[in-house]
Amino acid sequence: MLKKYYDADVDWAVIAEKTVAVIGYGSQGRAQAQNLRDSGLAVIVGVRPGKSFEAASLDGFTVMPVCDAVKAADVVAMLVPDESAAEIFRREILPWTHDGQAIVFAHGFTLHYGQIIPPPNLDVVMVAPKGVGPQVRELYLADSGVPSIIAVHQDVTGNAKETALAFAKGIGSARSVIMESSCAEETETDLFGEQAVICGGVVNLMKAAYDTLVEAGYEPEIAYYECMHSLKLIAGLLSEGGFTMMHDSVSKTAGYGGLTRGPRVIGPEAKTAMKEILAEIRSGTFAREWLLENQVNRPQYTALVRLEKECELERVGGEVRRIISKRK
Repeated sequence: MLKKYYDADVDWAVIAEKTVAVIGYGSQGRAQAQNLRDSGLAVIVGVRPGKSFEAASLDGFTVMPVCDAVKAADVVAMLVPDESAAEIFRREILPWTHDGQAIVFAHGFTLHYGQIIPPPNLDVVMVAPKGVGPQVRELYLADSGVPSIIAVHQDVTGNAKETALAFAKGIGSARSVIMESSCAEETETDLFGEQAVICGGVVNLMKAAYDTLVEAGYEPEIAYYECMHSLKLIAGLLSEGGFTMMHDSVSKTAGYGGLTRGPRVIGPEAKTAMKEILAEIRSGTFAREWLLENQVNRPQYTALVRLEKECELERVGGEVRRIISKRK
């Protein structure tokens, strides 16, 4: 049974007097740094010179080189991209860590696939918020919070789990729920969700549906509304109240059509493909592929993103979104 924790389960004193260094100031870095500061913690930001350095300074943080931030901190939050985390850790963090320090990862990727092997004198935990950076910040400001998954990778002080819980509380997750898992489970399920559903499956489903309508002679704008624009409404209903709320909210015609035709679109062959994708994730095949892709400056990724940005659905969608934006 998955263990769950809430505000009353967190010992805030474990982290209250400590200095937290947020390494990286992108989407997650900015949101988590601001939330932790607003929760009462002393927060410094460690980044290289550039836009992130300037942004953190404008937001009122004490900003310094990564190595200096690590030296000054009791808790170091690694909020940098997976593909660059190992190099940053090896060159700019590891030489300046000290006994009993806690390192917090927002995703288990680098730990699970052995890209980062922390020294034995550190507490190492994962606090993975289940939401993008802006959502982490917006829900916090609304007196709520995104759920987080925590895991203890290495416990030297005996307080690693308590530190993870307190950090999760600091970014707002104790207001919703904190779930305890492992780096392996978080990493593998997160990658699978991205590939099979969120960034992969759903996107390709929308493209195929759009192409089907346009090739049959329907207007591109109408096809866009039906195959992409409406997804936000349905996703909101599913997130708020599951299948029950969706079926209570849509027409009976829509509900019947979805229940009887949906399995014809996503049938046994889709589940077979999903099992193959999961096997590639669990074996490390995908991780190796992605890390090698980064070593050669991401040519395949860059080409695929360009093709997606240039596709007809994106062009039509951009025009529709501009019209809607002007009318607001």
